[in-house]
Parts: sequence; C-alpha cells; structure tokens
Amino acid sequence: MSDADKTMPPPRGDLSTVRPGADENHLRPMLRRAAWTSLDGSAGFAFDDADKGLAEHWWDDPARFPRTIRLPFPPESRASGIGDTAEHPVVWYHIELTPQALRTAGYKAGRRLLLHFGGVDHEATVWVDGVQVAHHEGGQTAFCADITDALTTAGQERRQESGHRIVVRATDDPHDRSQPRGKQTWAAEPARIWYGRSTGIWRPVWMESVPQVHLARLSWQASPSAARVQASLEFARPPQAPVPVHIRLTLHGEQIAEADSQITSRMGVVDIALPPGRDLSWSPSRPWLLDATISAGEDEVTSYLGVRDVEVQGRQLCINGEPVFLRQVLEQCYWPESLYTAPGGAALKAEAELVAELGFNGMRIHQQTPDPRLLYWADRLGLLVFAEIGAAHEFTERATRRLQREWSESVRANLSHPCIICWVPVNESWGFPDLASDPLQSDFISGLAGLTRVLDPTRPVLSNDGWEHTDSDLVTIHDYSPRPRRLIRHLHPAAMTALLEGTLRGEAGRFIVIGEHQRSDLPVLLDEFGGIRFESARRTRSGWGYSTARTRRSFQRKLRSLVDTANSSGALAGWCWTQLTDVRQETNGLCDESRHPKLQAEILRSIFGHR
Repeated sequence: MSDADKTMPPPRGDLSTVRPGADENHLRPMLRRAAWTSLDGSAGFAFDDADKGLAEHWWDDPARFPRTIRLPFPPESRASGIGDTAEHPVVWYHIELTPQALRTAGYKAGRRLLLHFGGVDHEATVWVDGVQVAHHEGGQTAFCADITDALTTAGQERRQESGHRIVVRATDDPHDRSQPRGKQTWAAEPARIWYGRSTGIWRPVWMESVPQVHLARLSWQASPSAARVQASLEFARPPQAPVPVHIRLTLHGEQIAEADSQITSRMGVVDIALPPGRDLSWSPSRPWLLDATISAGEDEVTSYLGVRDVEVQGRQLCINGEPVFLRQVLEQCYWPESLYTAPGGAALKAEAELVAELGFNGMRIHQQTPDPRLLYWADRLGLLVFAEIGAAHEFTERATRRLQREWSESVRANLSHPCIICWVPVNESWGFPDLASDPLQSDFISGLAGLTRVLDPTRPVLSNDGWEHTDSDLVTIHDYSPRPRRLIRHLHPAAMTALLEGTLRGEAGRFIVIGEHQRSDLPVLLDEFGGIRFESARRTRSGWGYSTARTRRSFQRKLRSLVDTANSSGALAGWCWTQLTDVRQETNGLCDESRHPKLQAEILRSIFGHR
C-alpha cells in the first residue's frame, strides 16, 4: 500500500483542487462551448395511453398538451409536478423555444443550433416546428439533433419573432424486460431491490450554437508512463478542406504543453508530448486535472483531462504503478422527490462530497449510466468509480442487441473521465439466468467484455460483477454475511482458493468463476457487502436490509466489525459497501433518503476512511 493511499480523503467541502469556472455548471463538462442554454423548466405535457398521437399529428398541434410538467423530471416524480405512478407507455412534451433562448445559445446566421437530450426513457422522436429532427432508442444514453434546417424551413420564418416549438414523443413499455432498465420494476409496485418506473425525459435538455464545421466528439487518453496525451477528435461531418487544430494544456493557469495539427477527415488524432521529468499525474490523493482549450477551425471548445494509468499487477490494482486499496460505496443515484434524476447540479456536487466526507475513496455507480456532472466532481475529488449500465432482464436477441448498443454509447461518452477505473456491463448475471450452463449466454458476456476493451483498452473490465466471471480483469464477490466470523471464513485463503478454482460456491449459491478462460490470479474485490438496516425512531414506513441493527450503538458496532474484517483479510484488493443512502423500501443506507448520515460523519469516516 502506498503512502498516498494511507491518507484520509478530504472532508466534505474541501475542494481546494477545484478551480472555479463555468465548467462547474455545464451539462457536458468534457466538451464545453461558451454559448449554450438550458431548456429545463416548464413544458407542455400529455399522456397518450391509447397511442393515438401519431395518427392525429400531435407534433403539429400545441392544443394537445393540456398539462404542465417541470423538466427534466419524469412524470412519476413529485418534482415534475405530475407525480403519476400509473402505467403510461406513451407520453408527449411541448417545449417552447423562445427568441431569448436562441440568443442565449448564441444562435445567429451562419451558425448551427444543436439540441441535446441527456436521457429520454426509452425511445424518443423529436420534432421542431413540425419537422422530425431525431429518433433515438436507449433510455440511458444522451443524444443530439442539429435543428438548424427545421428552424429555417420555408414558411417557418414567421416564427422567428414569436418563437418555435419542440415536440417530443417518448415510448416506454413498463413490461418490456428486454429494455435495459436497471432497477426500474416491471411489476405493479416496487419491492425488494426494485424501484419505481421513470418514463420519458429524465435528464437535462439544452442547446448550444456551433459553427458549420464543428466537433461532435472529443476524447482523451493520457498516460504518465508514456509521457503523452492523445486527443481523439470527431467532426459532425467530413470537412471539405483540412481543419487546422491547436490544443493547449494548462495546470492552474500555467501552460504545460501545446500541439498543432491539420485534420483532413471526419476523425483525427493529435498527440501531445508532456514535459519530461515533471509529475503531472492524477491520483486519489492528488487529483490534478489539466485544462484544455481546443481550436478546430472556427470551433472553440474547452475540456479537461487527468493523466493516469490503471493497471492490474498480480493481485493488486494499481494507479500510476502504485497499489491502491479500494474503499468504495454503492451509489444508487436515487432521490425521493425526483427518482433517478438528480435534483440539480448542486445535488450531484454534494453527493460526491458526501462520499468523500464519509471516508470512501470511490463509488460504484449502480445500475444506471453515470451523470457526467457526477463524474466531473469525482474527477475533481479523486474518487475512483466503477461505471455500470442498467440491466435488461431477459436473454433474447432484442435484449442483447439493445444492451450492446447502449453500453457502447455509454463507454464512448464517458471514457475520458479519469475517475472511472473499471467498466461493469453486467451485474450478478441479470438478464443471463443460465450463464453457467448456456454457452450462448457465456459467449455473449465474454464478447461484451471484449468489445469494451476494444472501445477502451486503458481500463479493467468486469464481464459480470459479483459471480460467474467468464472474462474479467478483476474478480469480484458479493457476500452479505451478517457476522464477521462468517465473513472471515469466506475470505480465508483456503476458501478463497476454492472459490477462485470453481470448486466452491459463493454466499449467493453461485460459482465465482466459470469456464476455462477466466483467470483466477487477479485482484479480488468484495464488491458488495454490509447492507445493514437501521431506521431512526422518526420513520414509520417499514423497510428491509440484509441484516438489522436496532440501536445506533449496535449499528456502529456492526459497521466497524464487518469493515475491519474485510480490511484484515489479506485476500482482498478492496471492497464496496452497500450502500450510501436509503432507497425507498431499502433502508440499509449509511444515510437516509435526504442524505443525512445515520451516525456522525466523523464516526463513519473513522470506520470507512482507512485500512
């Protein structure tokens, strides 16, 4: 264990590494332009349970939207102003696009206007002034539409002064288990580990103005061992002439490096050498980030990056060549008023700070694609993140096709965040019920891990988190043993050897390793444990946990004994505690649903903040 790993994480509110700037509030921190505006707020809304809107051309009739919803919150949430949890498989939105919004977005003659959706569950069609501009399937991934031509279509000029209209139709079959839906229940009511549904728009809607030739995507690979940064640029369309590109990297305002290039095709790569002999690396104890400015022709964007390596060395997970012991917490990203949608950017900042305040050096963002704003704060605070996607819950051609497409989009969208140190496409064989006996299922799982390595060869990948590993770069175990004596028996070297050799089943009755291609000489993580239920006397709603504490003293004792057991086992490279907050009927959080710790933060930090 390195000296850096022995240090306690910064307490909540210690953001001395953060340089204040506009990137703190941007909805896409990795690719920012000066001119942009949010379209969240009041919008027209309608349920379409009979699915007659397409036949009746609702996209061209503002009178069809009698209700008001508050974006970006889903209609099932109280924050939306609707709060209707009944099944509504088709919903419609009417968003006014005002002249003021166009001006704020910097839209003017000669420029393009891009409309962004952070997430629409599950399938969306978008019209602007009656012209279809986008169709997207996949509720957990963002998408974008260039709406410029729809604004200037013949006969639409009359709306320049009065404004334009955006109409969105979203379909979300609540019973379709082939949709990657994570913890959204397909039953009538939430129960056990399944929560409520989230239909339609559930992440921010926003616009930005861009030049004719502009970047559609930017990603970074930055390695301290290689002493270089690689910027991958993708334009919205192939340029007609070579595009001059200039990239400048700074640290706390000091120029570190720069590079010039000419890009002649839609995609290009720019290599930037880092100064020799200078340690610019990002790590949990020193989360230094380089600010980047990119000029690509007339397009001016800003970004940031972290220079770091993630490697598996024997049974250790290493950051920049130094072993790190993971002390993560399971992060469900669920709020009682707004469900899976964060109440706002400030709530995501507070969430990352809370994780650090309670002593953890990372989090496992569980069963949904991460909000880029949460990743931004994890980057700034040096938190180590396992990134997942919500699971589909059946093994069919349609389910696997959907999962593969959404997962690929999520990896490509988030791979530049240095905080992400592992990709997790599947959890606990969800959607693969016969993984141990069906070659088709195990082949697909292994193929998904291989695809992830192609998309991003710089990080470890889990083929299946918790058990039944077929092609993982780490071995993870889920074990909710409620007593230390029982947990330590499972972590004993002899038991661990049997688990990794596939001769002993884990606590959940599943083999940890299956198939002949899965290596066992890898770092082992206790990736879910704990889950102790403790409810204060103020609560009246019943809940559940994997075990129960009746008093604060008992809760504290149980927490400490299980964590001390995991820390002292000698067989682990880290662990992930279940979980950060209560979630609906799951009252096994360290904090209640309102993010109030159930014990003093100092006590929790003394338990989770060191090894």
